[in-house]
Amino acid sequence: MATRELISVDLALQGGGAHGAFTWGVLDRLLEQDWLKIEGISGTSAGAMNAAALISGHAARGAQGAREALELFWRRVSEAGRLSPLQRNPVDVLLGRWTLDTSPFFIMTDMISRVFSPYDLNPKDVNPLRGILEDVIDFRKVAAAPIKIFVTATSVATGRARVFRNADLTSDSLLASACLPTMFQAIEIEGQAYWDGGYSGNPTITPLVRECVSRDTILVQINPIARREKPRSATEIANRLNEVSFNAVLLKELRMIALLRQAANPGDREGAQWAGMRIHRISTEMMTKLSASSKLLAEWEFLCMLRDEGRRSANAFLDLHGNDLGMRSTLDLDALLEGI
Repeated sequence: MATRELISVDLALQGGGAHGAFTWGVLDRLLEQDWLKIEGISGTSAGAMNAAALISGHAARGAQGAREALELFWRRVSEAGRLSPLQRNPVDVLLGRWTLDTSPFFIMTDMISRVFSPYDLNPKDVNPLRGILEDVIDFRKVAAAPIKIFVTATSVATGRARVFRNADLTSDSLLASACLPTMFQAIEIEGQAYWDGGYSGNPTITPLVRECVSRDTILVQINPIARREKPRSATEIANRLNEVSFNAVLLKELRMIALLRQAANPGDREGAQWAGMRIHRISTEMMTKLSASSKLLAEWEFLCMLRDEGRRSANAFLDLHGNDLGMRSTLDLDALLEGI
């Protein structure tokens, strides 16, 4: 077989708690392609942690090191989850249902969080993810890595996005990107408080265009844009509200990109970047079938199931659109943005 020409791509990784294990699977499959070169990664929340683990491992041992670092990160998350009181009830385990909706502790925690804040319930701000990130990710290697990283967090004071890059990435900036305000205290960085980056960019696309030369961006989406069924229960309504709010900024940014591509002047540098940008998407219908509570489910079997679905989805994408990388977009922006 002839060796395929190297294709440079950027990755845009959404957040979504444990559902980020789907992204792990996608990345695991893409890293097997020796004709793909990753130039930059923009990530939010779990997407940011996937990105940091990948870059840290890649800086140490190339693509295989990146795959090993991703697996190690999710394995450590699962090990920490064994000690969590957030567990499925025996009936859900018996029936193979991946949900915490009927877990007494989850129900109690959800109700209490509507009255008490993390400052009341977790005054010492204990977060098991901090130790995992510091053990798995070599931030010095990330700082010097050739793969660019862009991690989004939301300023509590202004509501605007702050993007952390390689040199200023720390466990704090990753935790800030994943800081849900009903679960964790705001993360303080340089005197400023930050919440989850999903409120201001899930993920942020613009830095990939302005600071990378790759024209192909692969968006790994784990928050469903559309749902066929109307939410009726309180948890379904809350989940859909979160999906809408966490997708809103991304959709607006994609619409801006579509408009800039149409209006761009290929004669100037930035215009050429916008005009030549190609966006591809990897997603799965499985996310519409999972409950919001499963984002807190860290069982290894569940994470591996999502990883395997990510690998299948990435494989289907490569089979169908792999030859389009470097040639044209595989995401119909007009259809996606219709009515927005």
